[in-house]
Amino acid sequence: MATVCNMSAEIGSTSCIFPYSDAMGRYLAAIDRSYIAKAARENLNLLQADEGSEKYYDDVIEIDLSTLEPHINGPFTPDLSHTLSAFAGDVEQSSWPKDISHAMIGSCTNASFEDLSKAAMLFREARNAGLKPKVPVLITAGSEKIRATVEREGILQEFEDAGATILSNSCGPCVGQWDRKEVVKVICPFEQNAGKLC
Repeated sequence: MATVCNMSAEIGSTSCIFPYSDAMGRYLAAIDRSYIAKAARENLNLLQADEGSEKYYDDVIEIDLSTLEPHINGPFTPDLSHTLSAFAGDVEQSSWPKDISHAMIGSCTNASFEDLSKAAMLFREARNAGLKPKVPVLITAGSEKIRATVEREGILQEFEDAGATILSNSCGPCVGQWDRKEVVKVICPFEQNAGKLC
């Protein structure tokens, strides 16, 4: 739900909210934010849909997560989505670059301890097999708490040992913000003129 709300802004939504649930309360308690769960329970009227509001929805989309195939988003925009099984064919039918230039693991929203520990296990297995990443790897933890936890557990060290770059817990690669070396940089002709816009 956090990922859906966060990424909805990436495709033009002005707001996104899910009704408060007990699952959210358990999550908040697990990350030492029980005080937020308490405030939410005390203000449920503000965190639930108004009765009968569903008749005003333009569309209702129901997703069975157990049948959802993994997707790859992009290139160039996060709302260009491909099922994993269709991705190779989509690339072949396009003019997109065929080579991967970077590997990005995590984001400001969906990089949990579980996500990062699974990725670190793959890095460890690759290292034990004598393999190294062929492209730069960028790692973003979902929060400072997650970053501190994976550092304490030695997971960040696994990534660093593989040569990965650990980024801040903020918006970054999934919106195209990182120090790209493989693209031609365009120099603004007015760059030297202070106060001028390009």
